[in-house]
Amino acid sequence: MATEADTCRKYVLPKLYAAGWTDDQICEQRSFTDGRIVTIGTGHYRKPGKRADYLLRCRPYFFLAVVEAKAAYKKPGDGIQQAMASAEILGLKFAYATNGHGIVEHDYLTGKQTILQQFPSPDELWRRLRQAAGIQDGKDADDLLFPFHHEIGGKDPRYYQQIAINRTVQAVIQGQKRILLTMATGTGKTFVAFQIIWKLWKTRRKVRILYLADRNVLVDQAKDRTFSPCGDALHKIQGKVSKSREIYFAIYQAIVDDERRPGLYKEYPPDFFDLILVDECHRGSANEESKWREILEYFSNAAQIGMTATPLRKDNVDTYRYFGNPIFTYSLARGIEDGFLAPYRVHRVVLNVDAAGWRPDKDQLDRFGREIPDGEYGTKDFERLVSLLTRTEIAAKHLTDYLKKTDRMAKTIVFCVDQEHAEDMRLALHRANHDLTQKLPHYVARIVSDEGKIGRGHLDDFQDPEKDEPVIVTTSQMLTTGVDVPTCRNIVLFKPINSIVEFKQIIGRGTRLFTDKDKLWFTIIDYTGATRLFSDPDFDGFPEKITEEQINENGETVGGEEVTVQEPIETEEQREAELQALLQAEQAEEEGPPRKYYVDNTEVRV
Repeated sequence: MATEADTCRKYVLPKLYAAGWTDDQICEQRSFTDGRIVTIGTGHYRKPGKRADYLLRCRPYFFLAVVEAKAAYKKPGDGIQQAMASAEILGLKFAYATNGHGIVEHDYLTGKQTILQQFPSPDELWRRLRQAAGIQDGKDADDLLFPFHHEIGGKDPRYYQQIAINRTVQAVIQGQKRILLTMATGTGKTFVAFQIIWKLWKTRRKVRILYLADRNVLVDQAKDRTFSPCGDALHKIQGKVSKSREIYFAIYQAIVDDERRPGLYKEYPPDFFDLILVDECHRGSANEESKWREILEYFSNAAQIGMTATPLRKDNVDTYRYFGNPIFTYSLARGIEDGFLAPYRVHRVVLNVDAAGWRPDKDQLDRFGREIPDGEYGTKDFERLVSLLTRTEIAAKHLTDYLKKTDRMAKTIVFCVDQEHAEDMRLALHRANHDLTQKLPHYVARIVSDEGKIGRGHLDDFQDPEKDEPVIVTTSQMLTTGVDVPTCRNIVLFKPINSIVEFKQIIGRGTRLFTDKDKLWFTIIDYTGATRLFSDPDFDGFPEKITEEQINENGETVGGEEVTVQEPIETEEQREAELQALLQAEQAEEEGPPRKYYVDNTEVRV
């Protein structure tokens, strides 16, 4: 009996060749996701990734259509829904299903489904797509198809990155002035930004470009690493104006007005930049009073691209109001489902003073002899109004015990209230891990702005997968965004979080996969209840597992529970049995006589 493989080899490929498709334009049996990682205790398995029988492209990384092939004895349209599902994920406008003889086309540009005898040619599909988008043949079309740069990391862009790059370049070509991309942390926004700028710069679409962020670490990583292929065209604006380069980098704090001088950006003519790309655009705030908005409005003639990891929420409504709806969104939930991002577990820890509140004794004095105002203090007040050193020490002891049960060399970020709190936590963790800190003096380190070059050195070592130290770092704000730590396995929340935007940025430090070190998921250890406040399953998906425990003033567990929310896990035997049952049912259906009479050419009226 003929199989799908027979259909592909004997019928589909010859039909594609006959329509003018070449081997370079036909991608056969192409997987476009890796498959979700499902954790089982300390192990894992991957679900199968999504795969298309054929993906058709007119140029490398500019795909036009998906084709699903079914066995010759089936109907041509039996695979059309599968083809449409793949096309919708891949952002394609043409989906085809075939049994090798007949062909069914779904055209998303018109909404029509048509029965064909032959596939359309590459030129015809490109013409239809171009006309629907209003892109003129000639330079506009050639610029859109200009190839990506292929040397960064030695990896091909993933399907969602291709969609983001191509849609953005198309929007710029079409004259759109404000463009927004929403992509979860860990999905390669800087890589996407580079490819967008590379295409526009190399085609001379946008000759002078400004890459704007709010932190030096974001700007320096982009300029010195990702954008290095642009060579001498790069320049970071620091203290003085240079107008001889083409791709500029700046933090907005360095070029806006301050008490010492007027804004450095005003030394450039308003029409100097052709394109401005704002990384982590939610952070600078696009509200009308912000400095960020001041810069963007001064260079209002430039095309402006905003990139953010957070969807529209109350905290960042000004950003979405300024840039408009995103032209492409790729959520954490989608990244986890596709197998490109790490799934996560939540471990909530409730300290007794957080559960019941804390009240000072009558006339109680602090360590400096000041009387503590009477009142009941809770989580939101600790380390802001009242610093309870014992609370910090108990949390440090508990975290140390947790790492002893799991992995003491698992890289861990502890987010604290402020820089002083981060130092208290660093010292408490250093003492709690004395057996290790004797041999590894930088096992625990503080990374905050006050540490200057020393902190930056610890950050570089923490980011390096080959460096063992530091293992645990304490911070307040410095690591909330834009810092890539691919081997980070634990995100510890020891500060109240009042913003869902900040929450998403913080947990984003753990979402990256690093299979070389077997980092395939991460854990959020929550001492402040933030994971309850900011649950967002629409964008973040659900955690693989939630555990909760309560600890007393001695750090001892006094209660707890585990809530499992992961999907039911099938064994290999169960999956194989289910597959065999389906195959047997299909075979019985195929081998029997036709179950219906099929009559053509009869008159039908309404």
